[in-house]
Amino acid sequence: MEKIDALAALAALAQENRLDIFRLLVRSGPEGVPAGQIGEHLGLPAATLSFHLNHLRHAGLVTFRREGRSLIYVAEYEAMNGLLGFLTENCCQGEPAACGVPPCDGAALVATPQGAKS
Repeated sequence: MEKIDALAALAALAQENRLDIFRLLVRSGPEGVPAGQIGEHLGLPAATLSFHLNHLRHAGLVTFRREGRSLIYVAEYEAMNGLLGFLTENCCQGEPAACGVPPCDGAALVATPQGAKS
């Protein structure tokens, strides 16, 4: 992941509603969640939800597909793993043992949607 992409992702996630939306989508797995259900679950009006989903989409963190009249939003796990990898690639100058922490491996943390942490 390039620094500019990491900055866009971090900026998108640095807002309470967007972080809640993204975490909900990560938990939901690759089947995704209809926009209406996201709004109901988080108590967000349609216009507010649309605004936040667009920010996440432009940052590359979510995609959507159309099923009939519904838009189904899905977390972009590859982008999430890329961001985790970017943030941890130089963990303790490449020597995690020197920091007293296990090796930093963002991709291993969330190798599958079921492995996602909430």
